[in-house]
Amino acid sequence: MKYLLKNGTVVTGEKSEQLDILVEGEKIVQVGKNLPSEEAQEIDVSGKILFPGFIDGHTHFDLEVAGTVTADDFETGTKAAILGGTTFVIDYASQDKGGHTLKEGLDKWHKKADDKCSCDYSFHMSIVEWNENTEQEIQDMIDHGITSFKLYMTYPAMIVNDCDMYKILKKLGKCGCFAGVHCENAGVIDALIAEAKKEGRLGPENHPLVRPDTMEAEAVHRLLVIAREADAPVMVVHLTNKKAFEEVMHARANGQKVYAETCPQYLLLDDSVYTKPDFQGAVYVCAPPIRKKEDQDCLWEALSREDIQTVATDQCSFTLAQKALGKDDFTKIPGGLPGVQTRGTLLYTYGVKEGRITQEQMCKLLSENPAKLYGVYPQKGVLAPGSDADIVVLDPEKESVISAATHAYNTDNNPFEGMRLRCGIDKVFLRGSLTVDDGRLVKEKLGKYIARGKKQM
Repeated sequence: MKYLLKNGTVVTGEKSEQLDILVEGEKIVQVGKNLPSEEAQEIDVSGKILFPGFIDGHTHFDLEVAGTVTADDFETGTKAAILGGTTFVIDYASQDKGGHTLKEGLDKWHKKADDKCSCDYSFHMSIVEWNENTEQEIQDMIDHGITSFKLYMTYPAMIVNDCDMYKILKKLGKCGCFAGVHCENAGVIDALIAEAKKEGRLGPENHPLVRPDTMEAEAVHRLLVIAREADAPVMVVHLTNKKAFEEVMHARANGQKVYAETCPQYLLLDDSVYTKPDFQGAVYVCAPPIRKKEDQDCLWEALSREDIQTVATDQCSFTLAQKALGKDDFTKIPGGLPGVQTRGTLLYTYGVKEGRITQEQMCKLLSENPAKLYGVYPQKGVLAPGSDADIVVLDPEKESVISAATHAYNTDNNPFEGMRLRCGIDKVFLRGSLTVDDGRLVKEKLGKYIARGKKQM
């Protein structure tokens, strides 16, 4: 199929310009002014803004958490993603503790995802045990197109100690790869939880109190000291607060290669959500927790200075019934929020339209930078000849209100409930196929696994 998108504003990380885009098959074949139709189906996108397909480098679909499984699997989750303009997700496959291999983890995630996705997909690989066999498997992962990894400094089933952290980072650095790391001080958090329970403090309002910003910042500092000793690049995922951000900037000032990611919940919500009545605070339980207004301000300023490379979602959704598993003990509330459907529209509404970032910076944060970080540029992340025809047509005049009654997630709650959007996703092309038209999903399950190369930034 050939399409000619006429008269739209095409956005790159450097500029925005009114151009036409000619698509043939799965690829963009030409971008320019006043392109002839060449027997293509012509679509007038006057007044619309054309972004490269958004890339979400941090999702958790069909994940077992706290005795349950996320409400959204790869089928429902990627439907929500493509409706929100996300044409490529990178989920977290995981090795299991107890002598299991990385390949077993990867095979498990392929079974969860293959033939179910409505957008393209890949995986990071979470390493939870380090030994000679695991070390030898790193090259196997790279050969399969898995070039980024995940490490945890908390959670009993996932945590790696500092010794193994050093060894893993050093190995990945030598291979031209890197790890994204969940940074929290597990030991102190456990102590704070024990104190809260001893005092009978069991409601969700205690969640941010037992996982304070200082314990995120300490873990970021420790990670970066280890990474410097290992001479390895590293990514701090879901960065939430000013203290942790200052640790990143200090390490960069000392010459380290440190990437940073944040999420919409940390940009737009504050910790007052945990005190909502009738257990509604449980909806917002995630780790690290949502922080304070001053932390939001710090993160927005960092985005405007381009000190944070990408905005992902940490998509990890649960129903109210699932959240109620922690009704009598906040530590048993499954942690996570949905976000893949509204990331782009929230960032445009509260970032671009309010002058906090430019639409070119939004393109970098959601498309260009993650494509380069995760080894798929220029196949993805840019609207250019030869690139995949992953195109988001955003209507800057359409307005709506976020509601659990209308979203595509398999949940009965939305952390951004009631927030007004001052834009909408009109059309989405996935490798040249019109999958979303007039905001409605018209083609499903066209997603395919994308083998990735090594980082390019």
